[in-house]
Amino acid sequence: MSTADAPSGPTRPPLPVSLAAFVSSFDRFAISPLIVLVAADLGATLTQALTIASAYFLAYGISQPVWGVLSDKLGRLRLMKATLLAAAVAGAVATFAPNLTILVIARALSGAFYGAIVPTSMTYVGDTVAEAHRQPALTDLMAAIAVGTASATALAGVLAHFADWRIVFAIPAVLAIASAIGLRGLPEPAREATGGVISTIRAAVTNRWVLVVIGLAFVEGAVVLGVLTLLAPALQSQGVGAAIAGLATAAYGVGVIITSRMVKVLSRRLSMPRLMVIGGSATVIGFAALTIHLSTLTVIIAALLLGATWSFQHSSLQTWATAVLPRARGTVVALFAGCLFAGSALGTSVGGTLGDNDQWTLLFAITGLVALVLTATIVISRRTYAGPRRN
Repeated sequence: MSTADAPSGPTRPPLPVSLAAFVSSFDRFAISPLIVLVAADLGATLTQALTIASAYFLAYGISQPVWGVLSDKLGRLRLMKATLLAAAVAGAVATFAPNLTILVIARALSGAFYGAIVPTSMTYVGDTVAEAHRQPALTDLMAAIAVGTASATALAGVLAHFADWRIVFAIPAVLAIASAIGLRGLPEPAREATGGVISTIRAAVTNRWVLVVIGLAFVEGAVVLGVLTLLAPALQSQGVGAAIAGLATAAYGVGVIITSRMVKVLSRRLSMPRLMVIGGSATVIGFAALTIHLSTLTVIIAALLLGATWSFQHSSLQTWATAVLPRARGTVVALFAGCLFAGSALGTSVGGTLGDNDQWTLLFAITGLVALVLTATIVISRRTYAGPRRN
């Protein structure tokens, strides 16, 4: 019997694992309030500057299968420590990048290395926490990620406005080193035996439900994370400063922190499809508000609601991903995260093009419609997978 299936054991992720996830989230979301300032400082257009974000998300996404296989073969904590140190080096390069090209390359490398952290920490929870307690434990992990998100979007805008945007890239580099040191005190969890690398990947990519889950994650990434990155630039296009835009977007992290506590309680009473409906409905309402009127208030409301989406809908998809193929859990979770952030890169790229033409209303309207279809598809898919007795 694996640790994950044991009747007793941990019910939440260890603090060093949560800290590593926090750092990864901080680095990933710090860019949003900086894009307009970086474009002005380096003489680039908004579309060119958005390459910093889309390259990060793309590298984050396409690196996932590699990290998943290495996680299954080498161990969760060993991989996290190595990639945190590598990400710190990439962060130092970004801090001193003399031009946009080097900055994009450094951020892409940061994305690739930080890409190992969140899916591996999710897999760690899958290895060490029994399935009955797994969604609340993953919600705790997501709360740490949300604190990183809120801290990044709020602090990045303030630092960039009053000091220098380069400082924002130095902070996670320092924190990554501290996180790697903290992980040294944890033992590697037991893992189920797997076959060779090729057979593990084949088992994942030929499983129908694995393909369904990662496909849903791709669309969710475009709708939630991809367009979330554009909320601060959308506000700045209305004449709002970087500090205020960053603070408004930070409501996303606040939303996750608040609603993640609700999920811990409601997950004991409501089925997973019902949790998904709550999260998906929040997305639709949030983008409807932005479609009707773009302002600091509606961005705050939408960001809070997207936080609820992350807690209710995304945590449910994450939990599903950890259970769909236990013998290749690391690979499946990595594919899940990879598709999520590949979708994020697409959402940021396409949305950035519309934003560059000041078509924010069209962007938010389309995103709201896609979110509505996505929610229905997620709920129907989960009900079909689980069967009538488990709904």
